[in-house]
Amino acid sequence: MEPILKVQHLEKYYGKGSVITKALDDVSFQVEEGEFLGIMGASGSGKSTLLNCVSTIDTPTGGKIILNGRDVTRISDREIAKFRRTNLGFVFQEFNLLDTLTVGENIGLSLAINHIDKDKVAHRVRNISEILGIGDILDKFPYEISGGQRQRCACARALINSPSLIMADEPTGALDSHSSMLLLDTLVKMNERYRATILLVTHDIFSASFCSRVLFLRDGKIFTEIVRGNKDRKTFYNEIIDIMAVLGGETNAI
Repeated sequence: MEPILKVQHLEKYYGKGSVITKALDDVSFQVEEGEFLGIMGASGSGKSTLLNCVSTIDTPTGGKIILNGRDVTRISDREIAKFRRTNLGFVFQEFNLLDTLTVGENIGLSLAINHIDKDKVAHRVRNISEILGIGDILDKFPYEISGGQRQRCACARALINSPSLIMADEPTGALDSHSSMLLLDTLVKMNERYRATILLVTHDIFSASFCSRVLFLRDGKIFTEIVRGNKDRKTFYNEIIDIMAVLGGETNAI
């Protein structure tokens, strides 16, 4: 099978004239369907820029990003919102939930926007919320539930449309250790039960140890990558620590 995502010779420059920063420098990699890929690196390594380019939030200076056989760098401005809505799911550090909608309405919002039948929306919302452990709070509003529950609501919202790729940008950054663990277990469940393809950008080694593969960036280039394979998570965690120590990144754990 073809990889679901192919990033080819990606470059991104900021600035103009003599003051130019090269945020991404000839970055190439691919992601298989159902993979849980982590992207790590010290501050300023280019990991957030990479996520923004793949998610069509930012435009690369050069190279290609091919998702499901389509080069997203060539999608017109008119089409880009619809492409995001049907192909990408997002889980951010900030929950980005609408306080005027219930949890259930927040989860099903993208389906409602796409004019999916109300009964089908309700059925999908119930199924996903039960699996992610928030089936009993669908009638509550975001301000009435905990941070961990809000983040799982954001995960359900990202998954509801069966996107080709889920982008998670520092999703545990605003959570305490207990809520972080619940969220990471939720991402693993999404990956294993729904075969969701997940791209996780994080500086946190504990979070990265839940991935099946981790890509490390340094100065806008791919430094190395490691695959978990059959290793237990503790062994994989220690491997990540060793590489981050070389990169000079943070080695904090939860």
